[in-house]
Amino acid sequence: MSKKPLIVFEGIEGSGKSYHISNVSKYLKRKKIAYIKLREPGGSVNSEKIRKLILNKDSFFNKETDLLLYLAARSENIKLINKYYGKKVILLDRFTDSTIAYQHYGLGVNLKFINTINKYILKNIKINFTFLNIVNKKNMLKRLKKRKSLNRYDKFKNLFYRKVQNGFLKLSYMNKKKYLIIDSNLDIKENKSLIIKKIEQLI
Repeated sequence: MSKKPLIVFEGIEGSGKSYHISNVSKYLKRKKIAYIKLREPGGSVNSEKIRKLILNKDSFFNKETDLLLYLAARSENIKLINKYYGKKVILLDRFTDSTIAYQHYGLGVNLKFINTINKYILKNIKINFTFLNIVNKKNMLKRLKKRKSLNRYDKFKNLFYRKVQNGFLKLSYMNKKKYLIIDSNLDIKENKSLIIKKIEQLI
């Protein structure tokens, strides 16, 4: 395992992934460990522009256009990821699994099409470890209600989120050694401790 791994935090809306990635970044800062933190869509200047377009509550795209916009945002981030790959710890708030879970399992876009473009964009970049945050319907809705504003992906029907979360779980079962499932319905302090313990092993 690389001492400067690329670590991804995945999960549906309200699953706590953004909270935990923020906590890990604070831990790395305290330990004076070099890292960068990026989100998808977003991260680089151009990716953030694409993010605003994708998540705007008034935007409406067909599923293929939606996919290509996400991949365009990723393509804009790759130069930044390549710059620090193997040199700093890289924390990603969503990455390739999100594309498959949302666009394939959630929206039904052809998986081979997604994988082909991802492979072309990523080339030699590999994910070292993924924290998959899961959440039940009750807690997801409870957390979404607390948000000051909702984007387009916060407003899908529950069936969509169930399909996406099941998609994430299927991906995790295919490569169990590189995933840790975090049940965000449990005590947040226990999950914070569990994640930091794993981070210590990874770095």
